[in-house]
Amino acid sequence: MMTTNKFLNLYSHDFARVAVAIPKCRIADPAFNAAETIALARQAEQQGAVLAAFPELGLSAYTCDDLFHQRALLDACEAALATVVEASATLSLALIVGLPLRVGHQLFNCAVVIAGGRIQGIVPKSYLPNYGEFYEMRQFSPAENAATSEVELFGASVPFGTGLLFEVSNLPLLKFHVEICEDVWVPIPPSSFAALAGASVLVNLSASNVVVGKAGYRHQLVAQQSARCLSAYLYTSAGKGESSTDLAWDGQGLIYENGELLAESERFLDDSHTIFADVDLERLSRERMRQTTFGQSVRRHAGEVARFEVIRFELALPLDKALPLARTVERFPYVPADPKRRDERCTEVYNIQVQALVQRLSASKISKVVIGVSGGLDSTHALLVCAKAMDRLNLPRANILAYTMPGFATSERTLLQARQLMQVVGASAAEIDIRPSCLQMLKDLGHPYADGQEQFDITFENVQAGERTNHLFRLANFNNAIVIGTGDLSELALGWCTYGVGDHMSHYNVNASVPKTLISHLVRWVAETGAIGGQGSDVLLNVLDTEISPELVPGKASGKPEQITENVIGPYELQDFNLYYILRYGFAPSKVAFLALSAWQDKSAGNWPNDAKVVRNQYDLAAIKRNLAIFLDRFFRTSQFKRSCVPNAPKVGSGGSLSPRGDWRAPSDSEATVWLDDLDNIPG
Repeated sequence: MMTTNKFLNLYSHDFARVAVAIPKCRIADPAFNAAETIALARQAEQQGAVLAAFPELGLSAYTCDDLFHQRALLDACEAALATVVEASATLSLALIVGLPLRVGHQLFNCAVVIAGGRIQGIVPKSYLPNYGEFYEMRQFSPAENAATSEVELFGASVPFGTGLLFEVSNLPLLKFHVEICEDVWVPIPPSSFAALAGASVLVNLSASNVVVGKAGYRHQLVAQQSARCLSAYLYTSAGKGESSTDLAWDGQGLIYENGELLAESERFLDDSHTIFADVDLERLSRERMRQTTFGQSVRRHAGEVARFEVIRFELALPLDKALPLARTVERFPYVPADPKRRDERCTEVYNIQVQALVQRLSASKISKVVIGVSGGLDSTHALLVCAKAMDRLNLPRANILAYTMPGFATSERTLLQARQLMQVVGASAAEIDIRPSCLQMLKDLGHPYADGQEQFDITFENVQAGERTNHLFRLANFNNAIVIGTGDLSELALGWCTYGVGDHMSHYNVNASVPKTLISHLVRWVAETGAIGGQGSDVLLNVLDTEISPELVPGKASGKPEQITENVIGPYELQDFNLYYILRYGFAPSKVAFLALSAWQDKSAGNWPNDAKVVRNQYDLAAIKRNLAIFLDRFFRTSQFKRSCVPNAPKVGSGGSLSPRGDWRAPSDSEATVWLDDLDNIPG
């Protein structure tokens, strides 16, 4: 078992804290610039970072122009570099700094990687812009002009070239590559091949003057390069102090991970500053494993990949203390926290479900659907999807044959909600009391309940679930319709469905890849947008306030449900979190627990409708571990046989589905041992 401090340290879970620094500079004053660099490097180390990137030509300033051909400046830049190298001996992170460097009678625009009091390697700029306001070829030579792969500097031989990768040997998933400014603006950046060669973190030392609209384009450029390369991308640029003779500078720093923005600097600041982000190195590695075309690209570009040399060095990682994540981990990974993105997500999910059902009805030349409406969450959302599909097909909503089927434990609340829902949607509503047929089945089975005994076992429950589905299928036969399934992704993951002729089965299931937490948000979204009118919105909000229960066991005199689903299988908000990170990324349970703890300890990580007036659950590590154990056993050991033969259903999100024809193929007789064993790495 990990110690508590080790478990709570981000480096124990294959994260790396990285920094992008924007120092203020003085033109042609390398000593001042070196001092600023060292000061920011020390700040980065104090924050637990292991990598810090500084701007292009940061030790000299970018806007020196023909001063770059003055020996006094070049000598001073090398002296400043020596100062930074010396300071790095007492720092436990790698630095990447920019300066002009003389090599074999040529001058190169270089990035120097420094760690542990020595230069680990030097990378010259590949592409020199010589258009618009740029005239770099007047002073510098491109990397391809270099006649050597090593340079002598400060009495040591140092690797020199664009084919260098740098690996932190005691954090092996941290392998980084450096390119400079224009290199990422070309059709095939050098970092593309570096990523194929194994670099998980790509670093760009840039100067990049600012003009209107350029900041947004940098975002696009860096986001796309990080996404295409399945990597993190660190981008730093020059800020305060560069010459304003003809240009302006905004000091924009960016950190992206696989297309997602993790951190961005404030632009146009007067003081030196640094941004930080915790990069999930394992996530990047697993994405490359999963996306097999990445490996195909490695093979196709084998010649370019083969030219890279890996330089390894150790860093003193800050492992002796708790170091929580500095990035926000959303409690509801299927639901964006940002209101604008959340509305977009809800709209898209809803339309995916509707379009899929429209296609199925059109292809089968069937114009009617049969659906069971319980007054609970899942069937409510499925009914809304059916209503929209009928609208899209220009068919009357009366073609939705909706049935509520009260059983032995149906509450007055859910029965009323079912009746109201069918009315506000405009479906053809009917009510079938399944108790007589269930009693006949129980009598045929010789079940004690048929003789008046209160034996509420699994058979008693499944007889009711089976009778409902049996009625729906026969009603579909009789009316030339198809049965719409309502069960969701969360229930499939946990096996919380009656196999075969039960809520497990339908002709087409619109909810099968939508998790419970997302369905909850979708229903709230429909209610708050007023899509089905004020009365309908009130009904939907009542559904959302209803305890989740199968209502198969009669309750006590209190009127409350005897069965509360989450008392058995755990809170859906936790189990959906577990599902996302285990299904989507295959993370070890201990890492999932670390992420869950990070999410529920971070008050900013809550999602809509979590505002100042709403207090959501807070889970400690013990609760997270306990519920994760429930999830692992049910997901890996007991439930796969139900997923191996599920009905057709549309995949909705990149978080995955559990269709055996799509995202998830697994044996029905697997053990959960290795996952449960990993729980021992969680303290407490």
